[in-house]
Amino acid sequence: MGIIRERVATRGRLLDDFPGLGLKAYLVRERGDASPVNQYAPFYLWTTPEGMNSFLWGPGFQGIVNDFGRPVVQHWTGLSYEEGPASGAAPRTATRRRTPLGEGVPPGEAVADAVAGHAREARRDGVVASALAVDPRHWELLAFTLWADAEAPAGEGERFRVLHLSAPGRGQLGAGRQW
Repeated sequence: MGIIRERVATRGRLLDDFPGLGLKAYLVRERGDASPVNQYAPFYLWTTPEGMNSFLWGPGFQGIVNDFGRPVVQHWTGLSYEEGPASGAAPRTATRRRTPLGEGVPPGEAVADAVAGHAREARRDGVVASALAVDPRHWELLAFTLWADAEAPAGEGERFRVLHLSAPGRGQLGAGRQW
């Protein structure tokens, strides 16, 4: 984890002005600190597919591949993005919550309900920003929230520390429902 912390400290700012990037949260969770594992879990929100492609097929990502091997890149379809009441604060923690979509529920109905709930959740105290996405391959919702406080509220899912936030296009992410 020391290698990851050093890498973020020395290279994290390289994406602070990356074209097409809405935001990248450099996240870690460490065994013993409310986590069963050590994990580096960067989270990206892209404003354009060209930005994502430029990163994945460019020299920045190749540096990660050279140093650590090619990681699995998970990809979801964005459903909703909201700035929270603490949007002006630097995020200190993040949460990631995955929820399977039940087979008996029509996907459009389940997604509409989730987006409505997400808009309410994003207005809670301490929320910097929040995104909701879906993985249609596994029919799973993903709620990702950045928090201003050092401790995220209990029951929000997996908890991470934010080491750095690059957010060159955060204002271009577009609020609310994404269709």
